[in-house]
Amino acid sequence: MRRGLLTLCLSLTPCTSLAETLRIATYHMDIRKKGPGLLLRDILKEDPQITALAKVIVHAQPDVLALQGFDYDVEGHALTAFQAYLKQAGHDMPHLFSAPPNTGIETGFDLDGDGRLAEPEDMQSFGRYTGQGGMAVLSRVPIGNVRDFSDLLWKDTPGALLPGADEIPFPAPEALTIQRLSSVAHWDVELRPENAPPSHLLTFHANTPVFDGPEDRNGRRNHDEVTFWAKYLDGDLPFPAPTGPVVIAGNANLDPVDGDGRHNAIASLLQHRQLQDPRPQSAGGTAAADTDHRADPALDTVDWPDQKPGNLRVSYVLPDTRLRVINSGVIWPLPDDPFAQTVETASRHRLVWVDIAF
Repeated sequence: MRRGLLTLCLSLTPCTSLAETLRIATYHMDIRKKGPGLLLRDILKEDPQITALAKVIVHAQPDVLALQGFDYDVEGHALTAFQAYLKQAGHDMPHLFSAPPNTGIETGFDLDGDGRLAEPEDMQSFGRYTGQGGMAVLSRVPIGNVRDFSDLLWKDTPGALLPGADEIPFPAPEALTIQRLSSVAHWDVELRPENAPPSHLLTFHANTPVFDGPEDRNGRRNHDEVTFWAKYLDGDLPFPAPTGPVVIAGNANLDPVDGDGRHNAIASLLQHRQLQDPRPQSAGGTAAADTDHRADPALDTVDWPDQKPGNLRVSYVLPDTRLRVINSGVIWPLPDDPFAQTVETASRHRLVWVDIAF
């Protein structure tokens, strides 16, 4: 492996001390492949995107990293290979967690109403195969118990905005008997650092709020996936709320102001009484601002085409109010920064990080 290239990034940012702070990060890697096994192949052959992704992570030096857009395989070959790649690059994250996502799981229904079954659009969540575009957690601190809420049915979520509840019917109304809420997953991952009390990483990857019909199935599901965490913290779900401090880290696929979707879902989560929003920023986001957007471009976390939807804030790290925020940021350099091309090669999304103290 090209260790010499990767380790150049180590001096760019200071390493956080596990004894004092934890750097929690989230990163939509955007590397889902068209078939199973292809991600492992690309990791082993050191594909340029894989190399760039590793450089960005080494640059950020996270203690805990929530990943999205990372294909799942049953025995975890791709994740352990990438973990080993990072270790050789100089950033060892010895603890990991992953579980089957809802992507690519057949429902048996024609969910998009096009008259055909078993297409990617007819799965529990869009996927050409089971596990495409899953999630994972890598950590420098031990991982304890994990609660996986991915099999919760959408209809069993209190206050769910189910499609077909108004005058516009859902193309497959009977599918709601088996349709899960999580488009990828919702996990409560216990973190057990040696020099700090246990905390909970709440991570998820919500569905895109577009690419559906007038019933707004995707927009409604995105809303309910995002608001799931507020209901969890408030004890409004059929399982107990976490007792220790939490950090939400994941991709909501929703901006509070710009783009499509039901903006009130993420806006209300950002204002939840148990959470604080450090508002991680970057100079690169400001430089790449869309002139027709209303929100602060420094907060943007994805570089989508300017026509539509443009750059948006969709990835979040939201610590508990019981935790003290030391610093935060988005890895998005200015265009003339030598590291900018690496960041662009890695993913359209940007790594978001927050340093917290207990």
